[in-house]
Amino acid sequence: MSTSVHAHSATPESLTESTDCHTAHFATRWLRPSTAVITAHGEVDAANAQQFVDYALGHAAHTDRLVLDLTGVEFFGTAGFSALHSVNVRCAGEKIEWALAPSSAVTRLLRICDPDSALPICTSVDAALSAVQGEPRRLLQLVSKAR
Repeated sequence: MSTSVHAHSATPESLTESTDCHTAHFATRWLRPSTAVITAHGEVDAANAQQFVDYALGHAAHTDRLVLDLTGVEFFGTAGFSALHSVNVRCAGEKIEWALAPSSAVTRLLRICDPDSALPICTSVDAALSAVQGEPRRLLQLVSKAR
């Protein structure tokens, strides 16, 4: 596994760090102390999906809002979908608002693996940032209320 982390000295509002992992590159930008944007480039597959989960959740532990920028992902395997599911479960459990902006490769797989759009998918990083800073998502009501 070739993993390296580079943290650059900067103010908390612009702190960035990055990791190279097999055929992917992950980076984090802190927009405010409570908002992290994690960007992935390259390929997310069985060789690095767990590292992506570890990277994302490691940063989620320090934030109230998380955006996954997957617009630079060229290949996205089913292990990548499992990674997104893990992020979704952890963020829901810890009440972290999160959203993702997919590339066309990610969108293709999500059409198959997430046909009901259970994951918080946005059309762009700006839309994802707006989504996590807005009202909390409403939970799906599985049982109707008595009248």
